[in-house]
Amino acid sequence: MLVDLRTYTMVPGRLKAFLELYEREGLPIQQKHLGNLLGYFVTETGDLNQVVHMWGYESAADREARRTAMENDPDWIAYRKKSAEAGNVQHQTNKLLRSTSFSPL
Repeated sequence: MLVDLRTYTMVPGRLKAFLELYEREGLPIQQKHLGNLLGYFVTETGDLNQVVHMWGYESAADREARRTAMENDPDWIAYRKKSAEAGNVQHQTNKLLRSTSFSPL
């Protein structure tokens, strides 16, 4: 399994607005294309105003195919534009994690 771990740091005071827009418009599109949502979290300690989410894929090729299809979806393009205009996200990091032979995932 390949896990795409993404962390978004929000502009202070914009976390709620981001989550509302994402749940309403972004999540359904991602679920349609990406499929395997492993978890979606907000930070309680440490660096605050962060959203952390993980999506699982069979392989790097599976991830690439799914993300390419999503990036070409007109609904996703419209959502990304609306999200960018809202100015909620300050910074993003992305890690691809490969599971070990003894990992439960």
